[in-house]
Amino acid sequence: MLVNAARGGIADTDALIAELKTGRLRAALDVTAPEPLPEGHPLWSAPGVLITPHIAGSTPASGRRVLRLIRARLLRHLAGEPLVNVITDTY
Repeated sequence: MLVNAARGGIADTDALIAELKTGRLRAALDVTAPEPLPEGHPLWSAPGVLITPHIAGSTPASGRRVLRLIRARLLRHLAGEPLVNVITDTY
């Protein structure tokens, strides 16, 4: 069983389809390559595959984590402290 909720590109889609067709492998995919998966793509009809709508990261815990991150960043800003994880175009 292959479970992929990370990035679609970490699995070789053609090899995955080939293995699904043999019946030796099953898959649960929250992400695919390509994404979005086009209508008629072989993964849609492959045996033994469950495709979810790319929502694996959406949980009650993730909502609480986002609120904690926003609060921490807002408090740093209000206190005049440097922000963390700032993205710049310089390396």
